[in-house]
Amino acid sequence: MTIELKNISRTYKKTDGSGEVQAVKNVSLKIPENQIFGIIGKSGAGKSTLVRLISLLENADSGEILYGGKRVDNLSEKELIQQRRRIGMIFQNFNLFSSRNAAQNVAYPLEICGVPRKEIAARVAELLELVGLSDRASAPVSTLSGGQKQRVAIARALANKPDILFCDEATSALDPQTTKSILNLIREIQKKMNLTVVMITHQMEVVRDACHNVAVVNEGEIVESGSVEQIFSNAKSETTIEFLSNLSNLSSTRTSDDSKIVNWSSSTGKYILHFTGKMTDEPVLNMLARKFNIEFNICGGGIQSVQGKKVGILRVDFSGSEQEINSASEYLNANGVIVEKISEDVK
Repeated sequence: MTIELKNISRTYKKTDGSGEVQAVKNVSLKIPENQIFGIIGKSGAGKSTLVRLISLLENADSGEILYGGKRVDNLSEKELIQQRRRIGMIFQNFNLFSSRNAAQNVAYPLEICGVPRKEIAARVAELLELVGLSDRASAPVSTLSGGQKQRVAIARALANKPDILFCDEATSALDPQTTKSILNLIREIQKKMNLTVVMITHQMEVVRDACHNVAVVNEGEIVESGSVEQIFSNAKSETTIEFLSNLSNLSSTRTSDDSKIVNWSSSTGKYILHFTGKMTDEPVLNMLARKFNIEFNICGGGIQSVQGKKVGILRVDFSGSEQEINSASEYLNANGVIVEKISEDVK
C-alpha cells in the first residue's frame, strides 16, 4: 500500500511555556508500496513526530495523509480504529507484557479484536514459526534475550495481517549481530507478505542493509530522498553527507559483507568521488593522472555493498591548475564518476 503525505505540519507548545516549536514543517512525501522505506534523522530532527503522524497516532495541524490513494487523516473515530488495526508497530523497547508469555503476547491484538480462540491459537503458532520461536511459545518474557523479545514483538505486530509495518528504532537496543538477524527477518517478512515497511532510525547502517528508499529528516523537513544506492553514491545535503561520514569513520574494520571504509588522513579531502558498479574496479585516479596535468592525494575511501551493488567513495585532494582540475572533473562526471567539491564547514 502506498503512503502519501501532502504538506503535513505539526507544532507543539514548549513545556516551559516560552512559545512553540514546529516539529514537522510542510512535509510532502510518497512512500512506495511493497518496499522497505527508511526515515533517518538525528535526535530532535522530527522523524518520530513524522512517524506518529503517518501512523495515525497523532493528528497533523494541516495537510493530508493518504493510504492507497484514500485520505485517512480525517476518518471518523470508528473508521480510525479499523484503519489502525491494519497497521503493525515495532518499538525499540519491545513493549511486551511481562505478565504474559511469548505466545500470549502475540495473541493479545487478536483477543481485543474478538477473534475466536481456535483461530488465535493457529495464527499464533504460525507467527512464532515465522519468527523462529516455535520452541519458546510458553517462555516468560523475562527469560527471552533482546533479539527474541524483538522477534515476539514482530510476530505480535503481524497478528492482524497489516498492510503497513512501522519499525521505530527497532534495532537500536540490540547488538550488531542481533541487529543483522532482525533486519534479515524483516526483509524476509516484507517479501513474503508484500508489506509496506517504514523504518525509522538514526543508524545509516540500517538504511544501507535493509531499505530500498530513504528520506533524510532535519529540523522537521525532508532535506533529501531517493533510492539508497542513489543517496550513498551521490548525497546532496550536508545532513546526509554527515551521516555517511560517520558511517565511514565507524566502519574501519571488515564486516560480514567484506565492505571496508577507511580514513587514513587527518584531511577529509577537498573532493569526494562517488562511483558505482564496474567503475569501483577501475584504476580511476591513475587514468586521470595520465590524461590530465594534475596530481592527487587520497585521504580516505573504500567500497560498500548497498542492496547488493558496489558503491565506492574516495576522498581526495587534487593539485594543478584550476582549468586542469575542472577538465578532469568534467571527464569523471561524463564517465559515471560523480565529483563533489566539499566546503570547509561540511568537513
